Amino acid sequence: MADDSKKIVGIKTDDAKDGDSSNDDNSNVNIAENDEQLKTFKDLGVTEVLCEACEQLGWKTPTKIQVEAIPVALQGKDVIGLAETGSGKTGAFALPILQSLLASAQRLHTLILTPTRELAFQIAEQFEALGSSIGVKTAVIVGGIDMMSQSLVLAKKPHIVIATPGRLIDHLENTKGFSLRALKFLVMDEADRILNMDFETEVDKILKVIPRDRRTFLFSATMTKKVAKLQRAALKDPVKCAVNTKYSTVEKLQQYYVFIPSKYKDCYLVSIINELAGNSFMIFCSTCNNAQRVALLLRNLGITAIPLHGQMSQNKRLGSLNKFKSKSRSVLLATDVASRGLDIPHVDCVINYDIPTHSKDYIHRVGRTARAGRSGKSITFVTQYDVELFQRIETLIGKKLPAFPTQEEEVMMLVERVSEAQRFARIEQGEKRKRPRGEEGDDTEQSSGVRKKVRGGNR
Repeated sequence: MADDSKKIVGIKTDDAKDGDSSNDDNSNVNIAENDEQLKTFKDLGVTEVLCEACEQLGWKTPTKIQVEAIPVALQGKDVIGLAETGSGKTGAFALPILQSLLASAQRLHTLILTPTRELAFQIAEQFEALGSSIGVKTAVIVGGIDMMSQSLVLAKKPHIVIATPGRLIDHLENTKGFSLRALKFLVMDEADRILNMDFETEVDKILKVIPRDRRTFLFSATMTKKVAKLQRAALKDPVKCAVNTKYSTVEKLQQYYVFIPSKYKDCYLVSIINELAGNSFMIFCSTCNNAQRVALLLRNLGITAIPLHGQMSQNKRLGSLNKFKSKSRSVLLATDVASRGLDIPHVDCVINYDIPTHSKDYIHRVGRTARAGRSGKSITFVTQYDVELFQRIETLIGKKLPAFPTQEEEVMMLVERVSEAQRFARIEQGEKRKRPRGEEGDDTEQSSGVRKKVRGGNR
């Protein structure tokens, strides 16, 4: 596919202007002018019914990626959307798809592929909210849920299927009567992550069984070589809508680092949570084991923490998310399962307890806060072993991060209480492993007994 055929529509932000703005001057001017005029969803060509649905959801004006992608998609073109996390990408593909459904209703009309189960449920919620007045039926097809009940949902032929690639292949191969031969739209959301998780063979299989004559939208926060290769294979003369060409973090996000000895990580974490009490926190750990351990540790100290990681059953994962969203828990301990795409409106502070090994994951982790124009904080823990990884992150985002002010004496006063809580957390984790599967109970309040001991200081 010749590259010339791709039209590039790009809003350049200040930090991306200096490098290569000379060639793009004219297109930038046009977009800036259009941007002034196009202020409502109606101006973008969205029908009355859907404009009302947007209003009910509190979407007053379209975001940058929506301003760019919606008109192009409504013209019937394939779209590549590159935008930072928290920029309204779901709306950018949901509205054109729902408008197409309004024009000609059809079962199994759209397939949306996502990398994680949580993101699939979130996209389904948005489709149901936007399409509630027009009776849109969606099906979420992800792992961790009984295949039989999913087969029954698919047999009813929903309009929109939102799936993770692995489970969709299972159904295409094993569920009688289920096929995507009449598909009109394919959306790949967080395409870079889908490919990074080694779903390439699954994506190839899916592309072989869906019609060639379809519309394809590919959305991603970062443009990697794998995404470029997928774009060549799956899209026809796409229009590229790039809101930000550099790896970017939102302007309203205050980013800090703390340089600490590895053995005092837990003490610094407790100290920062106490200092910023009243805020909600999302704390990223590199392993499921560590997320679980730190959650138990914090609970033992009376902090309402809840874990979210890949070793939890699907119901538990959704339960954790809902408790955090409803603010009944103020601290969510997560692995990178949760770093992409999850829209949790009220995260005030993201803490990178373990520094991400892939610098691009940093962008997605800190993208959980300062969403949709709100402000937020992120604090990255850097130990003696993480200096090189941290320097890579600074190079990637093109910023030198300031240190977060901490009082070492105050932190050291916590050592005794924290090491006591660490000990109990290890004991509980050991007990939990011995329990048969399915008997874990509600792991939200497990530590209440231990908490009393730690508070009372009894040994």
